[in-house]
Amino acid sequence: MAHEARLDEFDWARVEGDLEERGFSVPGRVLDPAECDALIALYADDRRFRKRIDMEGHTFGRGDYAYFARPLPKPVQTLRAALYRRVAPIANRWAGALGRDERYPASLRSFLAHCAEHGQTRPTPLLLHYEKGGYNRLHQDNYGDVFFPLQVAIALSRRERDYTGGELLLVEQRPRAQSRAEVVPLDQGELVIFPSGERPVPGKRGPVRLTTRHGVATVTSGRRYTLGLIFHDAR
Repeated sequence: MAHEARLDEFDWARVEGDLEERGFSVPGRVLDPAECDALIALYADDRRFRKRIDMEGHTFGRGDYAYFARPLPKPVQTLRAALYRRVAPIANRWAGALGRDERYPASLRSFLAHCAEHGQTRPTPLLLHYEKGGYNRLHQDNYGDVFFPLQVAIALSRRERDYTGGELLLVEQRPRAQSRAEVVPLDQGELVIFPSGERPVPGKRGPVRLTTRHGVATVTSGRRYTLGLIFHDAR
């Protein structure tokens, strides 16, 4: 089944409800096992990537990741554009609730043109790789003045078969309150949609801003690969 058709099967009203209630949504599986394996196989080919990062060398954690070079692999390009179209209306509603002036265009092409006007031209979709003992500290993936308030991660490895541990961690900070954490296990091919920065939630005097950071718990065995889809480009 084509990626567009798989996305069409998701309940996008429920996705927005999940994001509002829990701060993330796992609508279903978007890649089949063969597609996951094909993306993992790309990781060894330096020609497909513009930059590799050793997390430990930057005190980000333990593991490594690589940003795709253009042209992006077809499934990465297709999913990035198709998912953007579906979450841009949510992002615009969030911006309005938070009193922000920016509005996000309907297409990824137009949004990336806006990024380019601000000097952000480097693609940000990436593959992340962890071995036993690997982890990723809490962080945000905002790479310039222009950023999109939602992002996506897709599990490429098989949980409890290829690896154990390594759950996605989401931590929200509400003003003048203690942090709230969510642990998000993902099966192979499943995607999770979550905030890249702030999101609004109802408060007594109107919407309240919650700030989200994300990371990865320690991988206790095996090897874990993930596809990350960030919608804004980087400087």
